Amino acid sequence: MAIKDRISALSNELEGLKLSELKDLEAFRLRFLSRKGEIATLFEEFKLLAPEEKRVFGKPINELKKRAEGIFSIHQSNFSTIESNVPKIDLTLPGLMKELGSSHPITLVRQEIEEIFEKIGFVLSTGPEIEDDWHNFSALNFPDEHPARDMQDTFFVNQDPAFALRTHTSSVQVRVMEHQKPPIRTLSPGRVFRNEAISSRAHCIFHQVEGLYIDEKVSFADMKQTLLYFAKEFFGKDTKIRLRPSYFPFTEPSAEMDVYWGLKTETDYRITKGTGWLEVMGCGMVDPAVLESSNIDSTKYSGYAFGMGIERITMNKYQISDLRMFFENDLRFIGQFAKI
Repeated sequence: MAIKDRISALSNELEGLKLSELKDLEAFRLRFLSRKGEIATLFEEFKLLAPEEKRVFGKPINELKKRAEGIFSIHQSNFSTIESNVPKIDLTLPGLMKELGSSHPITLVRQEIEEIFEKIGFVLSTGPEIEDDWHNFSALNFPDEHPARDMQDTFFVNQDPAFALRTHTSSVQVRVMEHQKPPIRTLSPGRVFRNEAISSRAHCIFHQVEGLYIDEKVSFADMKQTLLYFAKEFFGKDTKIRLRPSYFPFTEPSAEMDVYWGLKTETDYRITKGTGWLEVMGCGMVDPAVLESSNIDSTKYSGYAFGMGIERITMNKYQISDLRMFFENDLRFIGQFAKI
């Protein structure tokens, strides 16, 4: 194509040119204004023309170049204005982290207790929170006149037949004994309910973890060794325990287990009442009547049971003075356990 026709074609192309995006502007620059572009090529060919032809085509080539540079300059300015109005983002800045939730202290302690007993073969079991009289009282050897059966102590949902919010997770153990043959090694965590006035040391809702082991020739020594293992795992390897005689309708003999907490601080004196010993749980050998009520031969099998309140252990572990804080859902309180 002759140089005259090429100048004309490029000029016509510039007339209807539309550059809507920044990448179009860069493509325009490369084609028309770069060192190897269309206009640069025209100037190289211009050098080879005869003097009389240079006088003819010199001006049109220069005008073409000025038009192309003008178009590029105007669009470049427009794109710069648009970019300046867009908020700049520093991509090197760290991202905005979403604030993560945290486990409730009761959940943390419950999981820790579960993990300790799961290591020695205990299996988790759960049951309904609304229980009938049989599973909550009768099967556990509670006599008819026992105070726990009164409305002053228990939240009854229905009287005839009797249904109540369970007062302990021992009812879950009864259900396990009814549907599983020994050997049985089960752990029953859950929420329980009792009709108590709410204060810094008591609540009508709290959480328990109860354990049950039934097999042939299970002894009190087996129970003591299991509870000593738990105490050392949970409170520390140097922990000492003691067992004090007690009474529960569903165990005989029964005991309360204390751990030696120490008397190093004023708080230690307060929570141990000056003795250094801290009550942790109730325990005992399963009463033969409880075994027989679940059709387990008490002449062949024996077992032990234990139960602890999670709130009490949590309060001692984290030095929490008011039990009501567990139920207030205050993020200032719960958030303290995010990294524990």
